[in-house]
Amino acid sequence: MQICGDTPRSGQPKRVRLVDLAAQLGLTKGTVSRALNDHPDISDRTRMRVRKAAEKLGYRPLSHAQAIRTGRVRSLGLVLQVNEHDAHRPFVAEFLAGLSEAASAEDWTLTVATASSDNQTLELLDRLTAEKKADGFILPRTKLTDPRIEFLRARNVPFVLYGRTADTQGCAWFDIESEKSIEDAVTLLAGLGHQRIGFVPGAEGYTYAKLRHDGFMAGLARNGLEHDPQLIARPAMARIAGAASAASLLDLPNPPSAIVCSVDAAALGVYDAARHRGLRIGTDLSVISYDGIPETTLLDPPLSTYRVDTRAAGARLANLLIRRCRGAAPEDLRELGRAAFQSRGSHGVAPGAA
Repeated sequence: MQICGDTPRSGQPKRVRLVDLAAQLGLTKGTVSRALNDHPDISDRTRMRVRKAAEKLGYRPLSHAQAIRTGRVRSLGLVLQVNEHDAHRPFVAEFLAGLSEAASAEDWTLTVATASSDNQTLELLDRLTAEKKADGFILPRTKLTDPRIEFLRARNVPFVLYGRTADTQGCAWFDIESEKSIEDAVTLLAGLGHQRIGFVPGAEGYTYAKLRHDGFMAGLARNGLEHDPQLIARPAMARIAGAASAASLLDLPNPPSAIVCSVDAAALGVYDAARHRGLRIGTDLSVISYDGIPETTLLDPPLSTYRVDTRAAGARLANLLIRRCRGAAPEDLRELGRAAFQSRGSHGVAPGAA
């Protein structure tokens, strides 16, 4: 039976219905519906058979009918706060591409909204949930104490963190182990003879900032280096603040021969502070950072940094959130990835080292 070949008088192809798909497969409508909606009482073999047939015949469920039947609108929600230091640039395009592609592969959609404050974010989460615009949410840039988590957890709304948090109860996440990258950066520099290594932290309150600080301390301990509190500068998230933090380190009576930055934007300022003092990056002062923003390849010399594949991260988060919306336990949806080191010209042997 060539269902897709049947053409009504309007000239438009006839829509393939659930009953048509069931008849083609020799299954009941209920079995086909449960297979398409991943019910646990359907075997993997039947589920795959139904999905392949649906794809071949061009079956697409009516969204409003499916929402009534399952209570889901098959949409993932994301609220971006544009008041943050970089409004999530430059990663947002790749991140959204990964999210939307993975969602589309499962016949889900992505609903994106922007907010200019914490309170507005909570209002949007509430509205999108109440208006059935999203089944669950991805929460980027998590904080140690995060009001978004408390808000959604109290309302039993599914969510997945792009990051981690202090209270992990009911939390699913995908995160990059940036603390391991910072620890590795310290180890690399110690292996090049650097004994005094400075650190420029990230924004206070964010989980990633604490983790990267912990990674720096772990790197010192791992390599038997003394912890000097003076070598930890003020947090910096942008170029000007990064220059100020680097200046406080470079103007010490016994300054560091290397600096590790929590974010690349601050590392841009380290270059400025070093240049102002007549220091050459890569020889007089080594710099390693984290993020992999495009500007770092244009520096002289290019910045050694750890790069995150934000497109792949977005895809993984979409897959995890869909599973969470379908009922998977959050404790079974906790994954960690690693950033890739981009070895460039900004780090080298410590001055005076053999």
